[in-house]
Amino acid sequence: MDALIKLFKEWSGAEPSQIEKLPGAGSNREYYRITMAESAVEKGLPKSVIGCIGTSRDENHAFIYLTRHFTKRQLPVPQIMSVSSDELRYLQTDLGAMSLFDALRGGREAGGRYNEEERLLLMKTIRELPNIQMRGARGLDWSNCYPQPEFDQDSVLFDLNYFKYCFLKPAGLDFHELKLEANFRMLAKDLTAESCDAFLYRDFQARNVMLSGPDSTPYFIDYQGGRRGPFYYDLASFLWQASARYPDKLRRELIAEYYDSLKNYTEVPSERHFMEQLDLFVLFRILQVLGAYGFRGYFERKRHFIDSIPPAMTNLRSLLTNSTVVDAYPYLKEVLSGLCNLPQYAPKEETVVSRADGYKTTDTNVYKPHPMDGPATFSKYDGKGPLVVRVFSFSFRKGIPEDESGNGGGYVFDCRSTHNPGRYEPYKQLTGLDEPVIRFLEDDGEITVFLKNIYKLADAHVERYLQRGFTSLMFSFGCTGGQHRSVYSAQHLGEHIHQKYGIEVRICHREQGINSILPAAVISNNEGK
Repeated sequence: MDALIKLFKEWSGAEPSQIEKLPGAGSNREYYRITMAESAVEKGLPKSVIGCIGTSRDENHAFIYLTRHFTKRQLPVPQIMSVSSDELRYLQTDLGAMSLFDALRGGREAGGRYNEEERLLLMKTIRELPNIQMRGARGLDWSNCYPQPEFDQDSVLFDLNYFKYCFLKPAGLDFHELKLEANFRMLAKDLTAESCDAFLYRDFQARNVMLSGPDSTPYFIDYQGGRRGPFYYDLASFLWQASARYPDKLRRELIAEYYDSLKNYTEVPSERHFMEQLDLFVLFRILQVLGAYGFRGYFERKRHFIDSIPPAMTNLRSLLTNSTVVDAYPYLKEVLSGLCNLPQYAPKEETVVSRADGYKTTDTNVYKPHPMDGPATFSKYDGKGPLVVRVFSFSFRKGIPEDESGNGGGYVFDCRSTHNPGRYEPYKQLTGLDEPVIRFLEDDGEITVFLKNIYKLADAHVERYLQRGFTSLMFSFGCTGGQHRSVYSAQHLGEHIHQKYGIEVRICHREQGINSILPAAVISNNEGK
């Protein structure tokens, strides 16, 4: 510690005002936030820096070299401020205290129900990953990587055996070592068959992404174990992080974002090949982390890693159920299936608790999502069909139209922000169904912009209701008198929905006493033959 303080004083020319040790994770490296004295800040120095004390000169050297290389490439990483002569200590810029892992806490605690703000942070981060993988690899001297310069079969077999000895054997499952070793070698060969000159981050997870600045820009840290290798590895590492509990739908969206971003940096394989390779690395990554959790949890008795085992087993169980990637390694599949069926790793059943008031509840997370976003969205109203859409125009002076279906009333839109033809004498006796009023509104343009946004919302809602077999959906448009803008909007939305989806639409211009039905399209018996 004295040597780190000395390094700080030599760099800043001032005494530190405060030193705070930061929480450690899986590494033996120690990190400290060193706060600058006021006098030093006034001279232009930062308010604080992060000091690191490492136990391996080679590991520190790898981080220092990679950071300087990435900084030259203008990648989002911390900057190295000063390094000791033996490279066991260094100072880097302080990116703050908010990691992506911290920012996503609410979604994790809700069982994987991430809100829009959290999803946008994930999207922003995953789109930045190909930047460091592909641009970061350009001109990089791989000999500086630690502990080895390249992802190869030996490193794969090391991790697979790590899983075998630190997780599989302690689990108490009997298996044939030679048969398993043969499948391990097949898997190692397949994982390294595709050549790729990307920077493999190797420990890309939410804890290693810091959010800095007013825009919460993602910055990458702890990449000292990186090496040359395939880009699939980091995507699998991030999206199948056990504690994150990302639902399948969100994973698919993030994979699509990554694939789209990757196109900006290199020629991408076909989507089918990309997904097949990704599944292969998901399998490998799950086994790898189980090995790490076994060692850190069962042998070192670190609670965080023990707690991470159940969600990691959930990932493994899901992969065995939903992917055919393990079929190529039949004995490995047999062993993993046996592992999932061990009592200590079996999924926990919900415990129903009866209350004195007669209601029932459970002692598990109420936000528990379905893996494929299925039953969690269904209800007793599903599958009735067919859908009928009712669209109303009305005057706010006379109240919002009553919902006769009993399902709650749907959407109500206020048209009064748009230009009102009713203010002008030529249109006062006309309605939104008359050609002069239609021309007035469309030439003005405000109403078309207004409806453009509503069409998107309505389309999404109609499509979802059709999927679920719901029977009733209601849209209402109100304006001052229920004569011009609301009538135009209701008529056009009704016709839009009928034309696009061919379902029955009932249009009611309440204040005008005008009703019409656009019948459902008749499907010919010969259609599709």
